[in-house]
Amino acid sequence: MGTLYLVRHGQASFGADDYDQLSPRGMEQAECLGQYWQERGQPFDAVFTGTLRRHAQTLEGIARQLPGLPAAEALPALNEYDSHALIRCIHPEPLGKADTPERYRHHFRLLCDALAQWMSGVITPAGMPSWDDFSAGIRSTLERIRQQHAGGNVLVVSSGGPISAAVAQVLGTTPEASIALNMRIRNSAVTEFSISPKRMMLQTFNTLNHLDTPQTRDWATFA
Repeated sequence: MGTLYLVRHGQASFGADDYDQLSPRGMEQAECLGQYWQERGQPFDAVFTGTLRRHAQTLEGIARQLPGLPAAEALPALNEYDSHALIRCIHPEPLGKADTPERYRHHFRLLCDALAQWMSGVITPAGMPSWDDFSAGIRSTLERIRQQHAGGNVLVVSSGGPISAAVAQVLGTTPEASIALNMRIRNSAVTEFSISPKRMMLQTFNTLNHLDTPQTRDWATFA
C-alpha cells in the first residue's frame, strides 16, 4: 500500500497583477512543510507538479528543507482552472480588486456560481477545456499514479481545483460537491490518498500539521 500526498501550493499573490507567484508567507508555508517531512524522515518515490509558477515555487520551498527529492515531472493536467475566465463568462464588467472583505466574498460567490455553470456545460470560458476534459485529465493522472506507484509514496503539488476534483472522484461524489471542497482547501495543505493496485482511498483532507506550532498557527491562508 502506497500513499499519494496532494499538496496545494503556498499562498500566492491574490489581488496582485500577477497572481501566479508565491507571497513571502507562501514560501514560508512550503518550507515549513519540507522541514516537517524532513524531521520525520518522509521518503518520496516520485514527484509531480502542475506547470504553473506557484507549483514550481512551492516544490522549491519544500525541497530546500527536504533534500534528495526525485526530479519532478510537470503535468498540465494538474494546472488550475482560469478563475478570471470563468468569472468573465457570468460577469463581463471589470471587477475591482478584492481588497475589502465584502469584495473578497463577492469574488468567490461569483467564482462558485461560474464553476457550477462550467461543470453543467452552461458556459464555455475562453481558453479553457470543458469540465469533462478537465476532470478526465485528473482521472488519467490518478490512474497513472495508481498503476505505476501502488507501493510507493508520491508527492503531487497542484492547486485547489484539481485536488478537490481528485477527492470528489475518489469519493464518488457529484462534480458540484467539489466546489465546496475547493473553497475550503488551505494553502500548503496536505490531502492523502492510500494507493492500492485496485483503487485509491481518501485518508486525510486539507491538513496543516506542519503549521501546528505556536509560531505558525496563524499562518493558515486560503488564496
